[in-house]
Amino acid sequence: MPYSQWSLLLCASAAATLASAAEVTFYKDVLPVLQKNCQECHRPGEAAPMALITYADARPWAKALKQAVLRGSMPPWYADSKHGKFVNERRLTPVDVEVLSAWADTGAKPGSAKDAPAPRQFVSGWNIGQPDRVIAMPRAFAVPAQGTIEYQYVIIPTGFTQDTWVEKAEVRPGNRAVNHHIIAFIRPPGSKWFASEKPNEIFVPKARGERRQNNSNDESAPSVGVELLAGYAPGLQATEAPDGAAKLIKAGSDIVLQLHYTANGTATEDLSRIGLVFAKETPRLRHLTMNATNGKFVIPAGAPAHEVRSSITLHEDTGLIWMMPHMHLRGKDFLYTAVYPTGEREILLSVPKYDFNWQLGYRYASPKPLPKGTRIECVAHFDNSANNPANPNPGSEVRWGDQSWEEMMIGWFDVAIDPKMDILDIYRAKPVAKPAAE
Repeated sequence: MPYSQWSLLLCASAAATLASAAEVTFYKDVLPVLQKNCQECHRPGEAAPMALITYADARPWAKALKQAVLRGSMPPWYADSKHGKFVNERRLTPVDVEVLSAWADTGAKPGSAKDAPAPRQFVSGWNIGQPDRVIAMPRAFAVPAQGTIEYQYVIIPTGFTQDTWVEKAEVRPGNRAVNHHIIAFIRPPGSKWFASEKPNEIFVPKARGERRQNNSNDESAPSVGVELLAGYAPGLQATEAPDGAAKLIKAGSDIVLQLHYTANGTATEDLSRIGLVFAKETPRLRHLTMNATNGKFVIPAGAPAHEVRSSITLHEDTGLIWMMPHMHLRGKDFLYTAVYPTGEREILLSVPKYDFNWQLGYRYASPKPLPKGTRIECVAHFDNSANNPANPNPGSEVRWGDQSWEEMMIGWFDVAIDPKMDILDIYRAKPVAKPAAE
């Protein structure tokens, strides 16, 4: 039985028992649950529509909280619990669900403020703590009230004069109401990617193919050394390397921001930024983002479960850190499988009910070893039928595209590697040496 259904059945009887055994109050029972599971997003300046910090914040939402946790829609977490243990899991325990349900059913009482735990401490404006460096867009982008807005890009020189290791990175949108997503890429010195574009100028790429090259699983993107540093999308947590690992920004590199805006009927503007926390010492491992992508699919009109596959072979030893499936409004489910050199198969992540509104990443506590020759296989299904309430047009076939009414199929994942490794060696098989002639 799915977790949400099991929790619903359990809570239907247990909430009443809990309420009768002892009075459920905000400060003693509910606030600890909110601190642990909700306040990361439900606080001023973050993605959630309302704060859940104080009793005054939470009281009007008591019944809505009960309904959301019984449905399993909050907090958002879509990984099948049978596959993988993830350190950033947002799943409530059955007892947590009971507490929130009983609180709503018994009048949402405050209780005594003396029972409250110490407030959870946050750095205002950041989830990674106070950054060592903040890099902002050189100017605000004017978002029109109407129309389709092509992806915008801006190249921002870092000014780094020496190689810099980053253990945490967070992209902060300036205006969440219109900012659909942001990706921050590292462009190393000498790269030909957008070589003709001027730094600190917001632009639309001249060629659609050039704009898409970093969403390809061929060697075009790795050959220029462009790497993903961090990103923003609803639900996506900040980039955080495991202990002893960090991402590398080489001296003289630029940050390239990809910005996707969606008009909402009101002309406005956005000034986004990225915060960096530097590693305190040279790391033992290099943190690297990769992907298994298929950009050549065609989803037939009306198809209820069209399958699209992608894969990538890792030609060096790595350690798997994190996975994030990405599709658009027709995305239905997503599966990651490791095929080891022995032929053994292991499901790494199963997302049986994908939700485009929450771009979640799933992170291990420590790197999971993937031996040289491991193949990462991804399988996604798309619902292009009229039964999909989010489907913008079930009567049309769908191909790869930037906009939300088009589609994507990307299996993002992070690995840890030896810092001395040439990252191109991960993507390409080395030729087998011929035996010397006798």
